[in-house]
Amino acid sequence: MRCHFDLANARYRIEEIEMDMTAPDFWNDNESAQTKLKFQKALKGKVEKYESLYGQAEEIEGLMEMMLADGDDSMEADMESDYKVLEESYEKLLLETLLKGEFDSNNAILTIHAGSGGTDAQDWAAMLLRMYKRWGEQHDYNVKMLDLQDDTEAGIKSATLLFEGLNAYGFLKSEKGVHRIVRISPYDSSGKRHTSFASVDVMPELDDSVTIDINPVDLKIDTFRSSGSGGQHVNTTDSAVRITHLPTGVVVSCQSERSQISNRATAMKMLTAKLIELKEREHKDKIEDLAGDYSQITWGSQIRSYVFHPYNMVKDHRTNAEMGNIQAVMDGELDLFIDAYLKEASSHAIRVN
Repeated sequence: MRCHFDLANARYRIEEIEMDMTAPDFWNDNESAQTKLKFQKALKGKVEKYESLYGQAEEIEGLMEMMLADGDDSMEADMESDYKVLEESYEKLLLETLLKGEFDSNNAILTIHAGSGGTDAQDWAAMLLRMYKRWGEQHDYNVKMLDLQDDTEAGIKSATLLFEGLNAYGFLKSEKGVHRIVRISPYDSSGKRHTSFASVDVMPELDDSVTIDINPVDLKIDTFRSSGSGGQHVNTTDSAVRITHLPTGVVVSCQSERSQISNRATAMKMLTAKLIELKEREHKDKIEDLAGDYSQITWGSQIRSYVFHPYNMVKDHRTNAEMGNIQAVMDGELDLFIDAYLKEASSHAIRVN
């Protein structure tokens, strides 16, 4: 683990940033200063987690030596319990070493769109929205609603969430794709089983240091009244912003702020992140080369099925990870699927290299 985390270099970089902070002109460039502080905080967190894990291992080793020396097995149960906790902490920490992508440590922007299935699909999209909010809260992420398009009958048409915290994108990128639900529809009086779909898109939130050339003539910018929460001012002014990138068909929207200017700035950051992701995915040099590809990327085959009838099962089709406690999954327990995805992606990268 010490090698994986490159602790010597991490400690060196922490000291280096601390030295930079003593310079009188450190805060002259506030954006650069904040970026360095964020990086330092991530490094400190990494070192502290390792040191805590190492300390737990030393305690267990000490218990073992005492038990063997005294011939007293009364501490065996405590030692086994402590070892189980250590093992779980180790597995969790090991997963973080798999997050080596350029933007894995960034905040995450997650968007849900109801797919085919009518009212059932919109209700399914609302269920996914609740599931991801619960997951974020359980992992101490600050979850912020950027955009919400309710439906007058039931559920939602779309929603966009911002997860603020270390490695949010690294973990949530596993959720990108089409999610399928099979259940007895609460909107069908005949009690028939229905299958509905919703798509989930995930991209990293980028700071202003990451840029891409976007031609203003390629943008269609619409303003409209916010339909979500936020008070009377939000709901009665055209503060919400929707930006369409015409060459690719990428659409982003934001209505979380009362100011149209703020919503536009957030929407542009979302658009930049999406276009950079598309460029990297397709290995293209120019944005215009991506025209027509967005719909194909968004609506791929399902990555996960949530079956409520005739049995209870959630299964990820990429890793074959599955869980029978479907209510726990809907309450935000997604780590089984996220962990399996990261391990599979890491194994694939090793095989390719």
